[in-house]
Amino acid sequence: MSRKEQLQQEREKLIEEKGVICFENVSMEFPQNNFPAVNDISLNIKKGEFVFVVGDNGSGKSTMLKLILRELKPTEGDVYVMGQKTSKLRHGKIPKFRRNIGFVFQDFRLLPERNVFDNVAFAQRIVEAEPAEIRKNVPEVLTQVGLAGKYKARIDQLSGGEQQRVAIARALVNKPAILLADEPTGNLDPNSAWEIVQLLEEINREHGTTVIVVTHNREIVDAFQKRVVTMRRGVIVSDVEGGEYHNEG
Repeated sequence: MSRKEQLQQEREKLIEEKGVICFENVSMEFPQNNFPAVNDISLNIKKGEFVFVVGDNGSGKSTMLKLILRELKPTEGDVYVMGQKTSKLRHGKIPKFRRNIGFVFQDFRLLPERNVFDNVAFAQRIVEAEPAEIRKNVPEVLTQVGLAGKYKARIDQLSGGEQQRVAIARALVNKPAILLADEPTGNLDPNSAWEIVQLLEEINREHGTTVIVVTHNREIVDAFQKRVVTMRRGVIVSDVEGGEYHNEG
């Protein structure tokens, strides 16, 4: 067995034992803060789970996402993503590591001067996909998010909900194992917000993608009855299957 095959087996074993994402006694401190952004948190998220992460501003939700993305290294403890200990990743390996993770932002972060197709294709070009692969994958993912007929449209011709669907398509086109969504409904009207979370649930159900949604939308969290992790002042104060949004403050 080659060293590469051995490492892959070890990672698969870690994923089976610890989950696709694992925090082990993780703390993250910033000098300017009076208390840690996250404080001794432990969390395991299994392959194919759908998890809401909720809490007030400053509770540590965004820091958790940055630790998963390896934008930050923990001050203490260990973070494992797809069987890899993130603190051990060399800087040059981080872009390849992040190909396993799709990210959806509250403010979409689309390229306004490009059309829908080019916005989604941009993610493929970053990973140096072949042109034939791009021509195949982009229409497929646009169909998946309900935008098959909009591929030539300019971004400013789309509604907020449609723009977020483009952002989701861009996050999915490289077929990541994990999809992180940071307040994906924050800039949307209630109907569009509902449709976006339904789409994320569909992606989770049909493709087995592990989905983590950070949100303040109490109504959606309560309605979907997924696993709910609640944070307050850097600490996980509850972790409930089929839970609801509780104000722990």
